[in-house]
Amino acid sequence: MADLDRRSFLTHAAGAAAAMAIFPEILPGAVRMPQGPMSVGVVGYGRQGRRLTVELLDKLGEAAKVVAVCDTSDSRVQSGVGRAAGSQGFADHRAMLDKVKDLGAVIIATPTHEHRQIALDCIAAGKHVYCETPLAHTAEDCLAISRAARSAKAVFATALEGRSNPIYNLARSFYRTDAVRDMVWLYAQSHQKTTWGRKGDWWLDPSVSLGLPGEMGLQQFDVFNWYRNSYPVAVEGRGAIRLHNDGREMADTVRCLFRWADDVELTFVASLATSLGGRYETFHGVNAAIKLAWSHGWMFKEADSPQLGFEVYANRQQFHNDEGITLIADATKLASQGKLKEGVGLPYSPAYYALADFFKAIAEGKAPAGTAADAARSTIVAIAAAEAVKTGKSVAIDPEVLKGA
Repeated sequence: MADLDRRSFLTHAAGAAAAMAIFPEILPGAVRMPQGPMSVGVVGYGRQGRRLTVELLDKLGEAAKVVAVCDTSDSRVQSGVGRAAGSQGFADHRAMLDKVKDLGAVIIATPTHEHRQIALDCIAAGKHVYCETPLAHTAEDCLAISRAARSAKAVFATALEGRSNPIYNLARSFYRTDAVRDMVWLYAQSHQKTTWGRKGDWWLDPSVSLGLPGEMGLQQFDVFNWYRNSYPVAVEGRGAIRLHNDGREMADTVRCLFRWADDVELTFVASLATSLGGRYETFHGVNAAIKLAWSHGWMFKEADSPQLGFEVYANRQQFHNDEGITLIADATKLASQGKLKEGVGLPYSPAYYALADFFKAIAEGKAPAGTAADAARSTIVAIAAAEAVKTGKSVAIDPEVLKGA
């Protein structure tokens, strides 16, 4: 990874905190398609499909118009059609592709194990695609989607939300300098006390679900893969049922330990039995640590680390005995207006920024922030983690398989 040199970073430090100000698409309504809103079909109108539809309808109306809703459940279809005025309902995605002649893009939000055929059919039909992650539930399916996307004539984007997140991009600009420097260790957690459904629901079916490592951890794993520009080579895992003794086989609490080739390790813990701490990732370096929590981010500098030049102007927050420098997109602009504290935290959900990036990629003819190859590799890492949790053994992650994506 070619990092910025220290002199260049210091020269531009004042502007680094404002790097996000040059991207107007972080504001709602700023993404516009050249020929007007693109006609979009949503395939899968469960929890995630509804969430994405709300983002499209409420914040991206100048970029997208939901014209079709597809789901195997008629009640869900009717709910989606009722939410998206003027849209058509379908029980099969192939019927939607055949009958909606002006369909420009498809959002795939079905259960993970159903992604492959839908994605391949949409690519073959020449549609732009935004696919939820995990990309698939097997490495074979991940590679099939990724290879098809490489030859696609349209944009194929994946919901790797960290890569479109303004705060995560800003933090990465610091990470790629010696502001953080050599890694000590990495940590991530995802705590949310919830049931995840009942026995028989696909999330709890070990034959098709990647469990907590895939359905909750993958987005976080991808952040580390993206920042480090490399992938772990092995993972160990453990899992247990700590709360939901309802006959399920899927662990409701897991711990994974990933190892990179340079011996840097990532500890990941996830649970459906406790909410304390929520969801975040931390990079511990010898000069500073960066903590990211999806809508917020902070940098904690070590007392003996060199000054970067901007600290005196930065907004700060106290965490017990530690003081964090708040990472704020548009910081310089807000500071000039005396509104720095108002910029703490993202005003919109991470899903919004990922969707906005998708339509921006279509409008500009560019690659999306999260490609099919990116999602395939991070999903394969999650598949290995799920296997480690299931078996209680160390699982190797073959770099040659990752290269194949």
